Amino acid sequence: MHRRVGPAFRVVRKMAASGAEPQVLVQYLVLRKDLSQAPFSWPAGALVAQACHAATAALHTHRDHPHTAAYLQELGRMRKVVLEAPDETTLKELAETLQQKNIDHMLWLEQPENIATCIALRPYPKEEVGQYLKKFRLFK
Repeated sequence: MHRRVGPAFRVVRKMAASGAEPQVLVQYLVLRKDLSQAPFSWPAGALVAQACHAATAALHTHRDHPHTAAYLQELGRMRKVVLEAPDETTLKELAETLQQKNIDHMLWLEQPENIATCIALRPYPKEEVGQYLKKFRLFK
């Protein structure tokens, strides 16, 4: 399958240091771990769905950003990292920090319960957002 290299990919290539490879873009997700445990005990499929909803919403909301466009140009090279937050309070505190630091993200609220379940960032070079996510472990 041939993939066309679009203008967004060229923009990201220009953003990379001269003579270096283009920046690797990563979409980070932070999912609540406590939802998999009592008293919630959500099944794995429900948690995966929450992460998918958040990721899709973040990509759609920030679809015009050059990083998002470049990320979507390279379908076979998409990188996602799913991290875990211990509870809703921690997830909401992260959302507040990201908002204060102008980091584009989506806090997914499961309806009709209005429960915060997952945060998805738009695709970023990991160097730009790693400092805000370093305290979170990979989701298990």
